[in-house]
Amino acid sequence: MTDLSTFPITKKWPAQHTDRIQLYSLPTPNGVKISIMLEETGLPYEPHLVSFETNDQTSPEFLSLNPNNKIPAILDPNGPDGKPLPLFESGAILIYLAEKSGQFMPKDPAGRYETIQWLMFQMGGIGPMFGQLGFFNRFAGKDYEDKRPRDRYAAESKRLLAVLDQRLAERRWIMGDTYTIADIATFPWIRNLIGFYEAGDLVGIADFPHVTRALAAFVARPAVVRGLAIPKRG
Repeated sequence: MTDLSTFPITKKWPAQHTDRIQLYSLPTPNGVKISIMLEETGLPYEPHLVSFETNDQTSPEFLSLNPNNKIPAILDPNGPDGKPLPLFESGAILIYLAEKSGQFMPKDPAGRYETIQWLMFQMGGIGPMFGQLGFFNRFAGKDYEDKRPRDRYAAESKRLLAVLDQRLAERRWIMGDTYTIADIATFPWIRNLIGFYEAGDLVGIADFPHVTRALAAFVARPAVVRGLAIPKRG
């Protein structure tokens, strides 16, 4: 059995199953990407809640795994060459889990790179823009009379949704008929935009029917339903 005791993070979040992937996360859009992926693949894992309310993400134990103090992060006791692998950044983790499981990533090189391309579209565009829009719409919008920051992010979010809607116009999923990590990365953010951030009307989500159709199919998947609630909040 793998000894994980040399990793400081296991002092704060002890591993009950040291042969399983250890997930350190919170059910946010970035966090649930990984719990959904793990549920979809069936890879054995053990989730640990990183509470922002108690600033767990800035604890020395968490920083020893992710110096960028963001969730999610994983510790795989059975990494490459059979050695433990600590990993952070949700996009990198998705690629790693896809390759480890042999699932949700095209096998042909061109399809693989195209999937990574759309994963980067989410990481570099949808995530940051939707997050900023959500901040100004649900939180800071109550404090600032100047709506130009919010409107700037709203306009860019609409543009990104239009790109995605066009992509999905003749496809079931982002990569076609095949569900991939590009979908797992993207749709939690769209769900959060129109749900938690309450920005559906602001971005005119009804104007993007292909996006909403694919989102409905995404949230109906049993693994997605399970993953959206992992880790359980205390």
